[in-house]
Amino acid sequence: MLGKGVVGGGGGTKAPKPSFVSYVRPEEIHTNEKEVTEKEVTLHLLPGEQLLCEASTVLKYVQEDSCQHGVYGRLVCTDFKIAFLGDDESALDNDETQFKNKVVGENDITLHCVDQIYGVFDEKKKTLFGQLKKYPEKLIIHCKDLRVFQFCLRYTKEEEVKRIVSGIIHHTQAPKLLKRLFLFSYATAAQNNTVTDPKNHTIMFDTLKDWCWELERTKGNMKYKAVSVNEGYKVCERLPAYFVVPTPLPEENVHRFQGHGIPIWCWSCHNGSALLKMSALPKEQDDGILQIQKSFLDGVYKTIHRPPYEIVKTEDLSSNFLSLQEIQTAYSKFKQLFLIDNSTEFWDTDIKWFSLLESSSWLDIIRRCLKKAIEITECMEAQNMNVLLLEENASDLCCLISSLVQLMMDPHCRTRIGFQSLIQKEWVMGGHCFLDRCNHLRQNDKEEVPVFLLFLDCVWQLVHQHPPAFEFTETYLTVLSDSLYIPIFSTFFFNSPHQKDTNMGREGQDTQSKPLNLLTVWDWSVQFEPKAQTLLKNPLYVEKPKLDKGQRKGMRFKHQRQLSLPLTQSKSSPKRGFFREETDHLIKNLLGKRISKLINSSDELQDNFREFYDSWHSKPTDYHGLLLPHIEGPEIKVWAQRYLRWIPEAQILGGSRVATMSKLLEMIEEVQSLQEKIDERHHSQQAPQAEAPCLLRNSARLSSLFPFALLQRHSSKPVLPTSGWKALGDEDDLAKREDEFVDLGDV
Repeated sequence: MLGKGVVGGGGGTKAPKPSFVSYVRPEEIHTNEKEVTEKEVTLHLLPGEQLLCEASTVLKYVQEDSCQHGVYGRLVCTDFKIAFLGDDESALDNDETQFKNKVVGENDITLHCVDQIYGVFDEKKKTLFGQLKKYPEKLIIHCKDLRVFQFCLRYTKEEEVKRIVSGIIHHTQAPKLLKRLFLFSYATAAQNNTVTDPKNHTIMFDTLKDWCWELERTKGNMKYKAVSVNEGYKVCERLPAYFVVPTPLPEENVHRFQGHGIPIWCWSCHNGSALLKMSALPKEQDDGILQIQKSFLDGVYKTIHRPPYEIVKTEDLSSNFLSLQEIQTAYSKFKQLFLIDNSTEFWDTDIKWFSLLESSSWLDIIRRCLKKAIEITECMEAQNMNVLLLEENASDLCCLISSLVQLMMDPHCRTRIGFQSLIQKEWVMGGHCFLDRCNHLRQNDKEEVPVFLLFLDCVWQLVHQHPPAFEFTETYLTVLSDSLYIPIFSTFFFNSPHQKDTNMGREGQDTQSKPLNLLTVWDWSVQFEPKAQTLLKNPLYVEKPKLDKGQRKGMRFKHQRQLSLPLTQSKSSPKRGFFREETDHLIKNLLGKRISKLINSSDELQDNFREFYDSWHSKPTDYHGLLLPHIEGPEIKVWAQRYLRWIPEAQILGGSRVATMSKLLEMIEEVQSLQEKIDERHHSQQAPQAEAPCLLRNSARLSSLFPFALLQRHSSKPVLPTSGWKALGDEDDLAKREDEFVDLGDV
């Protein structure tokens, strides 16, 4: 199916032999330099962007079967991106491509998107970093969005090679200071630029009003209250300025231990149960301080230890779930499957691709995350329990699991605005360390853990299994993952709201200068034209039917379960209380090795989960009710559009759901056209509907990885490599064998 990735271990690693053959002599290249410069493409710079270094007569390889052809042009490096400006634009850009990013071109790599840089010296591939004594004849760049760029420098002047290679290495691999990010240069230079709709109606959760609105929407205001005790970040720099706590909790408790050990509200279910999170108290060895912490937690628990907070189940994600190290290791192995240098490498490893995929454990980690979210959903939905998520800082796995639970239980989160608001609430305001986890400053590789990408992959599994339930498409999720590395949006470039506000001049430190206004990634018009944005909206989405005024008036909200949802019988706990009768024991664990004991035994939990899971899947799906994914082995798939989109050999002509989507968009456009005619007859003024992209309708040779890979590129290589064919036995033996069925999914 797919090829293996390149092992970036340095000079000892055996690299595939370059297959490029030049039929043009170097002297002919230099003689034609004048003609080349006449064709040079203009470099488009963003506001605040500066050119740092460049090199001419660089050959960019284009993967095509076993041979490598190329296009000559300039390779430039700015303080925002690495860009290749080809002399022959037609060979690089497809005029038919309408799904273009206005900020980052097809041959642009933002500096934050660079993963690893390799050089080829005498047919040997080495990882490049620091100062170089010798400069390579070929440059290979692996990107975090899994693109692979290869540049031949044989015909480039030696001084230019030194400048461009050194410049690229320095500006992508060397540690940076936060204030040196292009984000600040762009914000300063583009202050007068007007943005169409920065928030796009997305709830940003940066005001007390936003939190009160969310409490009212979920009916959580009956038991919880929004507090402004951290306004100006005077209590805790880790927490947002505003958040929600249980109503009986005194606000002065938040001041103790800087917000640690406080149950913070995430979301309330329709039956009154709630999802909360809590960060652990600092570990202390001093007995006096331990006693103070114990009495503090005692006070918190006694406050909650009364109706309506009787039954709360604790989930310690720090010790009973995944570790960040597991996620990091699994993704490091997984991404190597898609970083393909050439077609030969692809076909050589095709036969063992599935075993390599399994050994990475990435799909198993996705399954574990979905399973944990279903377990918590079962506790809240079927057993009417409050669930408290515990983690050291409550900013990694807490963000992931709480977001998945809300996505499964709350149909509002499955709309585009609701999903964006969910990310703002749980990830941005929840203090997820995007700056560290994405390693934007290149200061600590050990902190680089793709927790948010793991979340998007889990969301994709749900979108793939239940398309009508989501207003957004997998293309939306793919471009959202790409936006992690575009430093003109502030959304994914800070560790906390406090860090953002401090560095944007909103803390009153610099009263003379105006605070910088940063773009938010939710304004998609910055990146895409309206026609391209139609590919982010799911035409299969089943909207919730609107009730007329009479129906709405007769309905009153009650905390009760929806009858359409599969339920298990709620079991009353023999021991009641915030932590049952085990409060003292759990406090000691929280202060020491963290809480590891759950309220339910593992056997009871497994039985409840299986009954709940099987019951839900045995009934018709309500796309505006509870939504559970299938988590059996074959159901967890590779997110083909994101991971395979740059590999021509992995594309299928007219495959996947492209053909169905094409016909569907044609029908939608026809219905919209008829609707407009009806509206005209009734003299009504209606906003124009976005039409289906003609690109999708007109092309008969669409790739399965559309819109990122538009047309299928044929490959003359066999589906099964020669080495693999021989391993299966001789022809007579093969003729006697029965055909084997292999489910390749939608790839």
